[in-house]
Amino acid sequence: MVGTVQESKNQLIRIGYYISLFGAALILLWIGIFKFTPTEAAAIKPLVENHFLTFFVYKIISVQTVSNLIGAIEIIIALLLIFSAKFAVLKKYAGIGMIVTFLVTLSYLFTTPGIWKIVDGVPVTDFFILKDLMLLGFGFMIVQNNK
Repeated sequence: MVGTVQESKNQLIRIGYYISLFGAALILLWIGIFKFTPTEAAAIKPLVENHFLTFFVYKIISVQTVSNLIGAIEIIIALLLIFSAKFAVLKKYAGIGMIVTFLVTLSYLFTTPGIWKIVDGVPVTDFFILKDLMLLGFGFMIVQNNK
């Protein structure tokens, strides 16, 4: 009986892991593809140009090229996640990519002027960035559980 409960628990953990893995990959892939559009390139410009790590890039390359590079990185991380389901050695690289990517994107919340607003007394932001908090946590889980 105890073995059955433990097996069920392990099965649920495995299901949750793969839902998170493929969900994160889908989000990264979808957003990465969208970065190749002029609309998204323009939308991320204020974030990139006000960040202490990336403020200079528009002096070197175009708005669209910057967006394309960011999109390519997101797509590569998505592919690493997908292929890590078969090749465990890729988990570490996917996790590190996620950690770096989402630490940078979350830092936009503190470096972009006007990103926070007060609505009915409650501070709010562009909530699409907040998804990165969960994805950052999943990146740490992947790196830690590199089996």
